Amino acid sequence: MRRHELTDAQWRKIEPLLPVNGGPGGQWADHRKVINAVLYRARTGVPWPDLPERYGPWQTAYERHRRWSADGTWQRLLAELQLEADATNPDQALARSADQEAEWAVNIDSTSCRAHQHAAGARHQPATRLPAKGGGARVETDGREALGRSRGGVTCKIHLLADDRARPLVWLTSPGQRGDNPMLIPVLEELRIQRGGPGRPRTRPDRLRGDKAYSSRDTRAYLRRRHIKATIAQPDDQREHRCGKGRLGGRPPAFDRTQYRRRSAAERCVSKWKQFRAVASRYDKRDYVFNGTLAVAAIVIWLRDTVQEPSETT
Repeated sequence: MRRHELTDAQWRKIEPLLPVNGGPGGQWADHRKVINAVLYRARTGVPWPDLPERYGPWQTAYERHRRWSADGTWQRLLAELQLEADATNPDQALARSADQEAEWAVNIDSTSCRAHQHAAGARHQPATRLPAKGGGARVETDGREALGRSRGGVTCKIHLLADDRARPLVWLTSPGQRGDNPMLIPVLEELRIQRGGPGRPRTRPDRLRGDKAYSSRDTRAYLRRRHIKATIAQPDDQREHRCGKGRLGGRPPAFDRTQYRRRSAAERCVSKWKQFRAVASRYDKRDYVFNGTLAVAAIVIWLRDTVQEPSETT
């Protein structure tokens, strides 16, 4: 095993979850070698033609990654890892935090990824407007593959939910100039964690933690309607505006500083993600391929957290 490749224990974990051979189009090339090639590219950020020769033709690795990004294979593999962690390992279950076993808390944050010049050149799709589930503002897609201009230049923004173990749960991508608060409801509506036994998927956490960017009247009203506890810091201007109204301003929103300190799990999740250079800098032209790269990095994060490597014997 070389750097950036799957260990034997990690491979045994995901091997039963991969597509089997024998489908239309002939036999798959060796899954492990191709996945190791995808992981090497995600970790180092090298162009696909510059993959080491030990991984075979680079076209095979690229096409496998592109196809599995399009049909959702990477996302299904991640969902299976989340399901198994929740069902078979109570110490690492999604619905349990460090000291409150009955509370399932998630942390929301966003991060910007600078787009490399190799990410340019994709043909633009027509713009669309998608209604947000559960009310709230509409989500507008400009058809430019989640690329936009911000202070950092051409960037792509990732809006994510992370659990208390700093592992990514769900995410959405948007152009770099998109605000954080309008994406809270769409990201939260994407949360669907399968259960280990019978029952519907988990879609409503007990608590949501976020920074000042997510503080708004509509956001707090939406969370109240869904009976989700909000631990969101309030900006100074909103506090001054409320106090300036006197009694008409109402009571300040509840805020738990102890819970807010745990929001750092989202920032630690971003730090783990950006250890992969193909995530820290976006090289993929198409948004769905970049989301596949994000899913590959998330799979590695979950494998490192859930798979126990055998101890060396002397």
